[in-house]
Amino acid sequence: MTANSDAFRKLRRNRAALAALIFILFVIAAAISAPLLENHLFPSPDAQNLSDKLLAPSFDHPFGTDSLGRDLLSRVFAGARISIMVGFIATLITIMIGVTYGAVSGFSGGNVDNIMMRVVDALYTLPFIFLVILLLGLFDRSFLLLFAALGAVQWLTMARMVRGEILSLKTRDFVAAARASGASPSRILFRHLLPNTLGVIIVYATLTVPVIILQEAFLSFLGLTVPGQEHSWGALISEGLDAVNPVKIRWWLVVFPGAAISSTLLALNFLGDGLRDAFDPKSR
Repeated sequence: MTANSDAFRKLRRNRAALAALIFILFVIAAAISAPLLENHLFPSPDAQNLSDKLLAPSFDHPFGTDSLGRDLLSRVFAGARISIMVGFIATLITIMIGVTYGAVSGFSGGNVDNIMMRVVDALYTLPFIFLVILLLGLFDRSFLLLFAALGAVQWLTMARMVRGEILSLKTRDFVAAARASGASPSRILFRHLLPNTLGVIIVYATLTVPVIILQEAFLSFLGLTVPGQEHSWGALISEGLDAVNPVKIRWWLVVFPGAAISSTLLALNFLGDGLRDAFDPKSR
């Protein structure tokens, strides 16, 4: 049995991580299927009905309505599509940059490794969230820019983790055997070393998704949205707070979007912890 199959077998025994995975899959399925159910089970998130504005949760509107009479449940589902899409695509960008950079640095060693790691150290000193805000403020906002900006600020830790794994693995006997058999450096790196870092990559990717989702929500809360991002969970919370006052506490406008993002982040963190334990060789 391989180490990875043993890790996934152990993950299946972790009830908290398994429950978190089921919840995340449910959120993804709900986000994908929501457009197909619009106008059947619930209205479109953009449908306005001022006669139904600011209604408390009811049978017709389980999550209530907002100040324009839009159904909050459908808007939360629309926000799930945005948050999940941003979180996973930006994480994919993080993986592509971080794994490539860390693998090249660790495999090269010597002066190349030292120079590449000093660049990472220098980049760590930059306030990246402010750079993201600056990019969104200076250039035309689009999902492509949002993906690139959020993904490009999270790759540093990934690069360091992959580099550390490569440095450890390249001294193993199977690498020496591959060199003795005449394997090229690129073959050793991509066929022998990187597959053995899969556990670290999966674990860190799972922990990166909630960080990016939270950053996207923070940007939306500040009003730094892109076209099509109006239903983001962060934007919903910001709109809800604007409609809440001491006289009429319309709690549903904040509670339901907040619960959606909190439960999703919690599930992702539980899954990340479970994967970390499953891939930890000391716990096997």
